[in-house]
Amino acid sequence: MSAERPLVLLVEDEPAQREILRYNLRSEGYDVSMAENGDDAIVLVDEMGPDLILLDWMLPGVSGIEICRRVKSKRATAHIPVIMLSARSDEMDRVRGLETGADDYLTKPFSVQELMARIRTQLRRTRPATVGQALEFDDIVLDGETHRVSRGGAPIKLGPTEFRLLSTFMEKPGRVWSREQLLDRVWGRDVYVDTRTVDVHVGRLRKALCQHGGADPVRTVRGTGYALG
Repeated sequence: MSAERPLVLLVEDEPAQREILRYNLRSEGYDVSMAENGDDAIVLVDEMGPDLILLDWMLPGVSGIEICRRVKSKRATAHIPVIMLSARSDEMDRVRGLETGADDYLTKPFSVQELMARIRTQLRRTRPATVGQALEFDDIVLDGETHRVSRGGAPIKLGPTEFRLLSTFMEKPGRVWSREQLLDRVWGRDVYVDTRTVDVHVGRLRKALCQHGGADPVRTVRGTGYALG
């Protein structure tokens, strides 16, 4: 699983629809994890921490509405965008889905192009670097499309791992990331890397960012991890 690609959790019980969506999501450059019922979906949300959830309303067992409610009621997962997919086109159903916490609601049948556009809209808010947006923090600028970084106008050369580290920090300035969270986000959820490796690459990132002068923008939080600013 690539560390740079956003992870979409697809929750859909209909096999043909699930396969069509999986194919299109992967073609758009997303990693995809799948669940065909509500119980499995809840487990995967907690285990994998997806970047976005595509959620069918009608599921065996726990309904999509109930999954959405649980995701949005937990502090650890409330930030994950949820796009509800439903054959229910009634306005009251749409309102109910949005009031439960869904970030968007799409009625079946829908165009795949429209769905992908809505996914990009949600990720632009939560994972802007992965959809090519430029990020800024103080005098640091990171361009996700060209993979270029500058500080105070001077170019900063970063390796791929340091670039992913910096984009993770810059997407959520001030957030404290544990070493385990950084391993999942930067190295990938299926890769085993010692947590001390995080310290090594943070050290390289700090050195690169300070090569033209300026204060170290990366803060060490003792016993926890790292934060930007």
